[in-house]
Amino acid sequence: MTETLADKTEALAAVKSNGYALEYASDELKADKEVVMAAVKNDGGALRHSSDELKADKEVVVMAVKSYNALQFASDELKADKEVVMAAVSLRGWSLRFASDELKADKEVVMVAVKNDGDALEYASDELKADKEVVTAGGALENAPDELQTDREVVIAAVKNFGAALGGVSDELKADKEVVMAAVKNDGYALNYASDELKADKEVVMAAIKNDGGALENASDELKADPEILALIDD
Repeated sequence: MTETLADKTEALAAVKSNGYALEYASDELKADKEVVMAAVKNDGGALRHSSDELKADKEVVVMAVKSYNALQFASDELKADKEVVMAAVSLRGWSLRFASDELKADKEVVMVAVKNDGDALEYASDELKADKEVVTAGGALENAPDELQTDREVVIAAVKNFGAALGGVSDELKADKEVVMAAVKNDGYALNYASDELKADKEVVMAAIKNDGGALENASDELKADPEILALIDD
């Protein structure tokens, strides 16, 4: 489609079928709330083609962020609107990237974001990156300060929520049985990050396999041939 859509009826039909058809609408229709609402309902990313006025319209933007990571196209005012940002991070935690600095420092907002996507911690304020409750909720330890990455209590809490977080901790903690057990019980594949000694620990490997049979590939060669462990796979 290359011709400009100037007829509202035609434009509505087009954007209801493909939200991105808004790109080809006339400037007048890009500023028409009914047309833009129909477009972002189909594909929130169509917000990028709307008028600046509608990028600042809360109803339009909320509709957009509910169907796509459209927060980046919203006005600065709405990027600082807690209701709008909460709607965005509730669906896609990494939308926190586009929130105002004030909301990146809002614990309630950041908690919702990291619970949805642990990697959203990267976009939080420095203060919240160092907040134990926030870090453990998302499990993205690689984005936390060094002192939390080596804090055994924090690491155990984090891997209980997100087993793969084991990949971002120190070698010492990858060799800590309690830490690794907590991780593999949440995500059997986390065995991949354990020390060689614990990959050869039958209790650890059995816990991992009970969570995910595919974890066997990360066990020691000896345990890969263990009849008791193989029986768990067969079950």
